[in-house]
Amino acid sequence: MKQSAFGIRHLREALLGTAAVIGIAAIPSTAAAQDAAGDAGTPDSATAAQPVGNEIIVLARRQAETLQEVPVTITSVSSETLDKYNVDQVADVVSRVPTLNVQVGGSGSGGQLSLRGVGSSAISAAFDSAVAFDFDGVQVSTMRMVQAGFFDVQQIDVLKGPQSLFFGKSASAGVFSIRSADPTPNWSAGGKASYEFEEKGWTVGGFVSGPITDTLGIRLAGQWNKIDEFTKLQPDTPATNLVRGQKNVVARATLAWEPVVGFDANLKVQYVKNTNDGAIGNDDIYCGPNGIADPVYLLQGGLVYPGGYDCNDHDGLYYLPDTAPPLAQSVPLATGPTLAQGFNGVPFGETEMWFGRLALNFGITDNVNIVSTTGFLDLDATDVDNYSYGGTLAPGIPGGAGTSDPRNTLKQYSQEIRLETDNDGPFNVMFGAFYEWRKFLFDTSQQGVNISFVAPDPITGYTFDWDKAQSTKTEATSLFGSIIFDVTDRLEISGGVRWTDEKKTSRISVPYVHAFLSATPAFISSGFFSGPIEFSDKNWSPEATIKYEINPDVNVFASFKTGFKSGGIDNSALPSNSLLGFNDPDPAVRQAVADGLKYQSETAIGGEVGVKSQFSNRDVTLNVTAYYYVFDDLQVQNFNAQTVQFITLNAGEVTTKGVDIGWGWETPVEGLSLSGNIAWLDGKFTKSFPVGEGIDLEGRDVARAPEWSGNIAADWSIPLGDTLELGLSGNAIYSDSYYAGNTLYEYIQDSYVAFDASASIGHPDGLWKLSLIGVNLTDKLWTNTASGRPFLEPGVGDDLILTQNRGRQIFVEGSFKF
Repeated sequence: MKQSAFGIRHLREALLGTAAVIGIAAIPSTAAAQDAAGDAGTPDSATAAQPVGNEIIVLARRQAETLQEVPVTITSVSSETLDKYNVDQVADVVSRVPTLNVQVGGSGSGGQLSLRGVGSSAISAAFDSAVAFDFDGVQVSTMRMVQAGFFDVQQIDVLKGPQSLFFGKSASAGVFSIRSADPTPNWSAGGKASYEFEEKGWTVGGFVSGPITDTLGIRLAGQWNKIDEFTKLQPDTPATNLVRGQKNVVARATLAWEPVVGFDANLKVQYVKNTNDGAIGNDDIYCGPNGIADPVYLLQGGLVYPGGYDCNDHDGLYYLPDTAPPLAQSVPLATGPTLAQGFNGVPFGETEMWFGRLALNFGITDNVNIVSTTGFLDLDATDVDNYSYGGTLAPGIPGGAGTSDPRNTLKQYSQEIRLETDNDGPFNVMFGAFYEWRKFLFDTSQQGVNISFVAPDPITGYTFDWDKAQSTKTEATSLFGSIIFDVTDRLEISGGVRWTDEKKTSRISVPYVHAFLSATPAFISSGFFSGPIEFSDKNWSPEATIKYEINPDVNVFASFKTGFKSGGIDNSALPSNSLLGFNDPDPAVRQAVADGLKYQSETAIGGEVGVKSQFSNRDVTLNVTAYYYVFDDLQVQNFNAQTVQFITLNAGEVTTKGVDIGWGWETPVEGLSLSGNIAWLDGKFTKSFPVGEGIDLEGRDVARAPEWSGNIAADWSIPLGDTLELGLSGNAIYSDSYYAGNTLYEYIQDSYVAFDASASIGHPDGLWKLSLIGVNLTDKLWTNTASGRPFLEPGVGDDLILTQNRGRQIFVEGSFKF
């Protein structure tokens, strides 16, 4: 064991040091003039493929390849498409990617991504996502990134199925990849301003880009967004803010440096700040089979008061009251100052994030390249909201209970080094190593019992039940290698393996527990400390692919793939007496308590076969993939609404199979193109998965897995002369019905159709443009997730929380570029 730790430590040191060595070694004594400031930028192969015509370049195998050549199932969304529909939120990308589901908001992780019915809970901040979030070549391990939005994007790629070989851990279901724009070889600038009528939102953004010298390019971009009515409440809601708004500021600086042939560097630094009027977004209440708004049931029935909501769960109006006055007087300061101090019962949220990425490409020879990618993330998020999702003590007096004041902080450093070849011969290889260190703090004051309805803490005066902090440090090390063998000019065999060693150490501290609770045998006392809780796991993730080029426009492939997502230590345990076992003198008891907080690693195995084809002088594109994957020990967290307890567990087995179809047609009509996607999905629990009350989900469909889904889009650019162009675009999406949760609370979202459209007039080269944009024109609301509402009377209450999409949005926008 000591030898293994010694080896990993030295590997880590080597990874962290190699980037600096490459940079020093590549600094020339005399800088040669280069006219390629915009060429540097990708942390992938320096021998980047260049697009020809309507070709799309992707980085699915950590090297630049065309979408039609790479044997991976991918849906790509261009910057032009994002601009046409004013897409600047992760959740809005679902209209172009069937089987992609995005949830934004809430406590815990702050959001979730799922693909083909496989994802991670948005409740638990301890889970990594099953769909990796790749930002400019750096994997970001927090789903709060889905709240951050994006802008000035070059391309979004959604890779479907396990991608562990090239993207590492937490890519067991796929990858959501965002590539931001890089400096341009010539000076250019652009900007846009828009107003949205439904949510009353303003957006202003712009960029300036160009070469500072012959070898150094820069791009500065920023965007400000203010939405006054992001969430609208019922008119009778006892809340200070009857509309919940939000503000977003994003700024990014990119430097691209190419001092000599064979070396380039690209540095990106991004700042994001989001403020809002509460962590809960578009969450409505379904009143269950009994059809009534169930009351808020507290203190074992000692306090019961009306829920207050109107049971209309599809009107786009929500019931989110402020905190009940007896609970809002004083927030614990046991772990230091908090933004929630003096919040006076009014929900709010603030997230601040710094992101940095340094990519270095060093050509050792004409055919051998070293690539270094260094990543940094610093995130600090605090919010306050009431997770009773209802409650009124009397007319005009809020009854929000279950208040939570979580502070999430994350510091993450990562380093990847790859050596890759680009030989003319039949063999090319890639070898690499990866190291990640991160420290995550989840410090939250909570109202689980809501005991301050009786009285504030007599010692401190605090009106929260407890303050619990859990810090988790993670170290992950990977070694990986792949080989591509061109057996003939048409037949390619490729494969590789990634070895991952991940260790997590978590510590729980409970500096404060309300005196009324700590006096009972059910709760621990203030000052509890667990000591270190350890989790570790190792994994080998192999992959193999065979690809055959029938002709230059038709490729077929078959892949065997595996995926891995590390387990860990749950951070949602309440400060009950079950934690007292950490202080037991018997090591077996201490270990049993620690094991009760752990969840196991998630793995995937399976494969896919596909064909990528183009016809009619490449005006018609048709790509089809059939897949079959088995996910073992799928990580799931459910909420028991009656006991107000989180339940973290591993599902026995989930099997997904289906077909993905993507197509496009550059029609004979000048400027008119059609495109679309169709997905058939069958995702089921294929082993026993009990969720309580004698209910087992074996044989049932997994959540967010519609049998059929898809979209069809049309884009038409109509010349009105040499300096004027009319643009018309439309997109229709369809989804079959699906279960909205993997819980004992069964809610089925019916099938639905939604429409987006845009019309623009402007210069053909984009020098100026005026646009009218409509998103979700029919104002269709659908449910992404469903779970039991907290504080229900046992055996009686049946209300469910429905997390929904945004309603209709109508934008008017003006933009310029020169």
